[in-house]
Amino acid sequence: MYPFIRHTTTLIQALSQVKKGQTLTLNDVSEIEFRCQLTDIDDYFEMNNGRILTLYDLGRMNFAVRTGLGRQLFKQRWNLIVAGTSIQYRKRVRAFDKVTMKTQIVGIDARWIYIEQSMWVKGKPCSSALLRTGITKKGKLVETAHVLAALGQADWLKPPEPWVQEWIDANEDHRWPPMGEIV
Repeated sequence: MYPFIRHTTTLIQALSQVKKGQTLTLNDVSEIEFRCQLTDIDDYFEMNNGRILTLYDLGRMNFAVRTGLGRQLFKQRWNLIVAGTSIQYRKRVRAFDKVTMKTQIVGIDARWIYIEQSMWVKGKPCSSALLRTGITKKGKLVETAHVLAALGQADWLKPPEPWVQEWIDANEDHRWPPMGEIV
């Protein structure tokens, strides 16, 4: 089940931060904190890997609201989508652990915004995800130049970091459909 209450709470907190002047630039790192709840854990009393991806939504929402992208999403009737992801798990997040989630842009090109997100417990990284995200309107991708212009950041550039570019290049060679043709 999607964590609607946590989603709403995170949205209210982000809007409150904006109201207090705690906005972010596109170069900044967004941080939110939360506790691993019983509804987040699996049979091993650690955060479920699927829930980790779901909770990363909250970090992207906080980042979007605090950078002004959230306002443009609403105003322009845009949607923020995830078109690809790669995740690494390195340390378990256990029930009731206090988690710090970090979200930042690590690259942008003509079509996509590349975001890195990570979860930390007691100052140690637990997981890290690289996401290819985009903005759509009526099911069609909006060019990032148009998005940046709407944010008043038309001149902002952030070429993908080398490790991100390697991921982009590797994805171009990925077969599709995944298992070949269905017979």
